[in-house]
Amino acid sequence: MIGIYIGCKPEKFDGEGNGLTPKDFSASFTATALAGKPNYYVLSANQTGVQSVKWDLGDGGGTNPGKFVDTVFYPDAGTYAVTLTSLGYIGGISKTSAPHTITIATSDPKSGNLIIGGKMGAGDDAHWNHFIVGTGSNMVLDASKGVMVANESGYQAGAVYQAVNLVAGQKYMVDMIVSGSGATDTWFEVWVDTKQPVNGQDYNTGQKPISLNTWSGCGVGPFNGKLSALSCAGSGDPFTVATTGTYYIVIKCGGSNTGVTGISFTNVTLRGVN
Repeated sequence: MIGIYIGCKPEKFDGEGNGLTPKDFSASFTATALAGKPNYYVLSANQTGVQSVKWDLGDGGGTNPGKFVDTVFYPDAGTYAVTLTSLGYIGGISKTSAPHTITIATSDPKSGNLIIGGKMGAGDDAHWNHFIVGTGSNMVLDASKGVMVANESGYQAGAVYQAVNLVAGQKYMVDMIVSGSGATDTWFEVWVDTKQPVNGQDYNTGQKPISLNTWSGCGVGPFNGKLSALSCAGSGDPFTVATTGTYYIVIKCGGSNTGVTGISFTNVTLRGVN
């Protein structure tokens, strides 16, 4: 299956850059299902007069620099609106296509998301267990914005967790979208272990595959994007577990000041690595 989308045709002069825009410059691309590999697509951008491109894959990760021709993988069933932004050689002109829809019918059996309620929509709070450390405050789900919000101070912490079944020797990766206005003396951590959390007690056991930490230099200014891209204290590299069974995925945030808006997170994923 091939999908083709062509952005609006630019005029010779449109007021952007220095006003010199090639007639054949456009943010156009094709999206082709990769034969024999379900959930894989090849994105191919128009390269005529184009210096560089950025892709928004519709997975919540925002717009990021990419290749003219790239293979992308959608492990989870759903509908994804893909857009392309092209930067031209002449005049600093840029164009962004309208969304092109890719529909994934079935989640990948190995790499599908093991987290339930990770998009933080209406009813998703029922899938998360809340606990606090010391006199910390509970994280709060804001379904209207599709985020869970951590607002901590006084070096206390709040956390959420859920149980998942993991297989010994299988590689896993965890990620999510995080945003904030900038924090001070703050940590935002993901922990994985067989020990079930207890309300009022800290949780710092097992593995910590990914985190934000202002002492290491991340999260001190405004941020919004994938935790794996923003993290400076655990990049979300694959991890394994020693035994097959029930594990607890704990998302914990605490510190002196989490910022004016607190730290929000959504699109939480835990998936096997092919």
